[in-house]
Amino acid sequence: MKNITFTDYQNKIEGQLIRHRSILDIMSKNQDAVSRVNRAVAKAVTGCGCIEIHAKKQEIPEDGSLDSLGSYMDSHLTGNLCPQCSSILKDELGSQFFYMTSLANTLGLNLDDIILQEEKKMSALGKYHLR
Repeated sequence: MKNITFTDYQNKIEGQLIRHRSILDIMSKNQDAVSRVNRAVAKAVTGCGCIEIHAKKQEIPEDGSLDSLGSYMDSHLTGNLCPQCSSILKDELGSQFFYMTSLANTLGLNLDDIILQEEKKMSALGKYHLR
């Protein structure tokens, strides 16, 4: 598989985005793409059953340290995506990424810069950059 940089991807999208050039179109298409990703995850659970959600309150011991916090947090997921659900989610995430990149392009933002800025925050704050 060919490696592609974020800048290459942004440039390619700039040439692809023709009908939905308005910032309002891009924002609504981006929101629609986010919803479609969420729906695809829900369908993997409720329609296919390849993954299951077992949600409960995250239990963190009072004497737990920041270093061990990650070991107490659970994704609440069991199972693995089947090939069909994986393919659907890759398509939907691809669309979401397309419109997110289109939004960055329209606003004159560079994805490489955004990722480097985020990486610097994560490196500087380390575990204190909790999300």
